Amino acid sequence: METQQGTALKRGWEFAIIAVLLSGGLAACSYDAPSPQPVASEVSTPTGSATAAAADVGMRSALGPVLADSFGNADFYTTLPGDTTEMVARSFRLSDAKLAEFNDLGHEGTLATGTRLRLIPAPGPILGAKGTAVVDAKGIPTSYVVAPNDTVGGITYRFGLTDEQLAEANKVSITYEKGGVYFLLAGKHLRLQKNPVGSRSGTGASVNNSFGRTIFYTTVDGDSLDSLGYKFRCNTAQLLQYNPSLAADKPIPAGTTVRLIPGELKIDGARGSFTADAAGIPLTYTTAPGDTEPQVAFRFGATELRSANRPLTGGAGAWYDFTDLSRNELAPGQIISLDQNKPINK
Repeated sequence: METQQGTALKRGWEFAIIAVLLSGGLAACSYDAPSPQPVASEVSTPTGSATAAAADVGMRSALGPVLADSFGNADFYTTLPGDTTEMVARSFRLSDAKLAEFNDLGHEGTLATGTRLRLIPAPGPILGAKGTAVVDAKGIPTSYVVAPNDTVGGITYRFGLTDEQLAEANKVSITYEKGGVYFLLAGKHLRLQKNPVGSRSGTGASVNNSFGRTIFYTTVDGDSLDSLGYKFRCNTAQLLQYNPSLAADKPIPAGTTVRLIPGELKIDGARGSFTADAAGIPLTYTTAPGDTEPQVAFRFGATELRSANRPLTGGAGAWYDFTDLSRNELAPGQIISLDQNKPINK
């Protein structure tokens, strides 16, 4: 049985990861995304890393205007008198060959003043990112339509993003991919940038469960459905589903307690009843027919469900019973723990 449960665990948590990425309302939000960065703007000086890079080679850094995306990534640079290809490349951590490739340069050396240089690949399909992109008036890529056989690496390279930034822009926890049918489903529209959010957004109080997942968040001035989505990796549809008092076309008043997991909302694969403590943190759950291990975990943000229901002997796994191991379907009528600090052992 332990070997079967181990197989079910691996399969179940593959499905669990996938569920976070889907844009429906069944998956719980994810958490601890990076703090919002400035929106795309003209920046008069390069980043500190660019200055350090130039210092490494004993030369001044490129100091002209930089056009950055919503994450602060430098996408374009406009040259000043005396700028050279080597200077610009070193300032932005590029090789001379890459800078030349992105801008169809030869061996110019000194660059003409006012030249607008690309710091990301030139527009158009590349290996691993052959789909169609939309750019704004300044040339910043804003959205992308996935093509067959695209890869996460190809997309992030083409648009000058990190995996984490691509995930945040799309309000998912990770850019997990398997077989081109989930995050990189052909024809799917991906966001490449974030909407502007308030400078104070995301600074409210959080209530976490024993797994470190935020269950409730109290809003401050500046919070919005977008800012909460980026911070906690919830799409707008999920937030509205978990919080019927919120509305897509109205601001969120400061002091509003926002639920970030389905919780009281019964979802497919997790339709049983639960108990909670005085703060509303789920404690125990009674399984219902058709429940699955991954969906119970998602409904309550219980990322280590097996740890909270570990057996007293026998090593890894959990004591609870399955009706169908191949589908991770739990036997109904079992009371299981949702708090790893209060495990139920058998």
